[in-house]
Amino acid sequence: MADDLDNPLGLGPQMQPSHMPLRVLGIAAGVLTVIVAFAVAWVAVIKDPLGGEPFAVAAIGKPTDIAAADKPRQLAGVPGPARTITVIDGKSGERKDVVVRDVDDAPVGSTVNLEAKVTERSRHGLLPRTSVDGTRPLDVFATVNARDDFKGPRVAIVVGGLGISASATADAIDRLAPTVTLAFAPYGADLPLAVARARGIGHEILLQVPMEPLDYPSNDPGPRALMAALLPEQNVDRLAWFMSRFQGYVGVTNYMGARFAASEAALLPVLQDVGKRGLLYLDDGSAQQSLASAVAAKTKTPFLKADLVLDREPGWADVDAQLARLESIARERGTAIATASALPVSLERIARWISEAEARGIRVVPLSALVLKPKQT
Repeated sequence: MADDLDNPLGLGPQMQPSHMPLRVLGIAAGVLTVIVAFAVAWVAVIKDPLGGEPFAVAAIGKPTDIAAADKPRQLAGVPGPARTITVIDGKSGERKDVVVRDVDDAPVGSTVNLEAKVTERSRHGLLPRTSVDGTRPLDVFATVNARDDFKGPRVAIVVGGLGISASATADAIDRLAPTVTLAFAPYGADLPLAVARARGIGHEILLQVPMEPLDYPSNDPGPRALMAALLPEQNVDRLAWFMSRFQGYVGVTNYMGARFAASEAALLPVLQDVGKRGLLYLDDGSAQQSLASAVAAKTKTPFLKADLVLDREPGWADVDAQLARLESIARERGTAIATASALPVSLERIARWISEAEARGIRVVPLSALVLKPKQT
């Protein structure tokens, strides 16, 4: 008598494995053929090979309504009328309104048309460019008082890190004098509208570009940061992505970047692209080994370097001491540049100092005033 151990697993002594009848296999193959044929016919008749992918429904409004809705975006340096489309995710059903702009439809001779001259399309979005007649974004987006012919000591103050915190951004825009230059990080939401609001008040704008610091990856400047070990074309492509985040800026400044700025091979193609596009470059002065000045001279890129950071030590007494140093440098040299973050104490002390500086003969100017020639009188 056979033992249970001699039987296949799961079968008793009276049960033996059997093969599926051939007719069952034939039926299964026939069903599968019908399913495939139905799917092919569905695609052929419905003509929707991308079924399940997101699709768009256009909402066409009156031209007057479109023009009114686009005013803040025109201030942001995105010319042309806007059209709103509703994008619907074919899987989740989620709806999202997206504004589509056309840079070619602005009236000839308008401010918007002038801004269109210094804007080009790319795979990332709109990018700044030098126009065929030599007009630069630096010229177009400089504030109206950038070319004032003031003979006394001049100071430029750049407050950065904006666009990420909505409250800090609003505080900087509202509390600081319009002559203070504002630098926006590329990662925030609604950047074009925040920039439009700042420009509408009179602030000049810079784009902050994240770059590799010495202690990376312990200290990470953010996604797509420019890295010293990347190929030149990779860094230039990342720069283009950053530049496409919003428009209306006169130049670019580094965010971190001590390691990147110390590599001429890494920095050269980046500053070359910045200069070619008609922008200035500000070295924020945080990296002692930075080669930006020498590389900018080699690439003929308009260049400025900050003399000090106002809130490296973020206490009111320290900020006041740095502002006093800034004023002293300006009196000695004629011009001085400082950077700061949008900390509440920094905004409060900077605003207070500016309100008193004019009486002492110090003029606070937008950053571009230190590279542009004064108007001819």
